[in-house]
Amino acid sequence: MQHIGIIGVGEIGRAVVDGLSDGVENPPRVHLSPRGARAAAELAGRYANVGVCASNQEVADRSDLVIVAVRRPDAHDVLAGLRVDERTVVVSVVAGLSLADLRRAVGPGAPLVRAIPLPSVRERRCVTVTYPSHPAVDAFLARLGEALPVADEAAFNVMSALTGTLTTHYAFLATLATWAAGHGLAHEEAERYVRGLFGAAGRSLADESRSLHRLAADHETPNGLNERVRTTWFDPANAETLAKVLDAVLADLG
Repeated sequence: MQHIGIIGVGEIGRAVVDGLSDGVENPPRVHLSPRGARAAAELAGRYANVGVCASNQEVADRSDLVIVAVRRPDAHDVLAGLRVDERTVVVSVVAGLSLADLRRAVGPGAPLVRAIPLPSVRERRCVTVTYPSHPAVDAFLARLGEALPVADEAAFNVMSALTGTLTTHYAFLATLATWAAGHGLAHEEAERYVRGLFGAAGRSLADESRSLHRLAADHETPNGLNERVRTTWFDPANAETLAKVLDAVLADLG
């Protein structure tokens, strides 16, 4: 697909544009909606393959694949009256917007896919969950990493709930750096070490021959520091609380 439209130029929209365009030979044409005008204008100024359309309808008319990347409360107003040709694939990255709701908004005809791209599409190394599987969408996402189609919308919502833990992870790391700074380290030094520590740990996730439980066990020794923190702080009550929060998020997504 050589014409990609993006309606909603927030963080994910910007990351997709970067991933499709930055340092890419023969990048696709990217048509941006006027929503997020400042960000859209900045991207159009940076990349020759990117342009800003006058309306969302113009985005749809010019594109083979349209990504809808707006907030859920705004989705109804954004999509109201939008006419999409049956040859154009609509990919919704709106959390909690079901396929049925999306179909009611855009009408019959156009193929619809839900997706969960993350900011790492910018580096073209994102595993993007999709439902339903669509060959054109899978090929498009291969430019940005890879697609991970799931069996049904219930499974998709579980994956979506998991993404709700991302900023908690970052906040956990920030808390570690703040704690270290409180014990005399320069904050910049503490943050640099935390980034290095967990950046290296993150790379170990590429080793799919070991389960996540196995990775945890391989990184601690009996009665060692890691085991002490894990068993004291992340105890069964803590794990149960996390599961309850995820259950609540999943219920909202359903």
